[in-house]
Amino acid sequence: MTIRNLPQVDIGARPAVRSDVSQSALMRWSPDVRASQVDDATITILDVIGHDFWDEGVTAKRISAALRRIGEQPVSVVINSPGGDMFEGLAIYNILREHKARITVKVVGIAASAASVIAMAGDDIQISRAGFLMIHNAWVIAGGNRHDMRDVAAWLEPFDEAMAGVYAARSGLSQTDIAAMMDAETYLNGQQALDKGLADTLLSRDEVTVSPDDTQASGLRAERRMDILARRAGVSRDDARALMADLKSGGKRGAAPTGAPEAAEFAAELQGIRGLFQPK
Repeated sequence: MTIRNLPQVDIGARPAVRSDVSQSALMRWSPDVRASQVDDATITILDVIGHDFWDEGVTAKRISAALRRIGEQPVSVVINSPGGDMFEGLAIYNILREHKARITVKVVGIAASAASVIAMAGDDIQISRAGFLMIHNAWVIAGGNRHDMRDVAAWLEPFDEAMAGVYAARSGLSQTDIAAMMDAETYLNGQQALDKGLADTLLSRDEVTVSPDDTQASGLRAERRMDILARRAGVSRDDARALMADLKSGGKRGAAPTGAPEAAEFAAELQGIRGLFQPK
């Protein structure tokens, strides 16, 4: 970083706890939104944060590799992401925060959850007037008994406080006000983000473009929904990939393995996702 004195966020995972994508953010995400122009010093974050079942998504490893390739020169980071793995997002934020040259963040679509934390690493945060920032408390899936759940809730508090500290440092708002916004899962459009100090300028219209392939965009969003459902239902990676291939080909096997937890709910959700892949 060059002009921002932002806090580092300590990261620590916990057994039986997984971070996940907010369904509301996923449904607001339009994967077809892009920056109209990019160059060799541009890093794009246009997917969920963290690995999915298809070995896709945006990871700290990928961002580190991109920064090594670019070197110590100014970088643009283009974001259109519904968020995802909180721990991976915090790691990416820390990596960008330590970059020695200027970072310009461009939110062309949505920067939700973990992606909004990543956006705060910019020296200059630019957002589309039609774009959104979404901030909320850490969203995880955990397993265990009531004592485990209490422990997980207590364990999450420092992460929420750390994220609130990042937003507060970037915006100038009090950490108490930020915490209230996080509690309410707050969406801010471009102008609102600017007014709150969470962005610096609005992008001009010619800096954002939308792909004409709505079918491809819907399919990508459906893949991410299925990824979430598969993880929650305990479906293996191989089974999830087979189900997705079957859905894309119009097959009839779109149901979870009978032994998987929540299999009935998973199968019902798949029926809705299937329609996104069928010809109109």
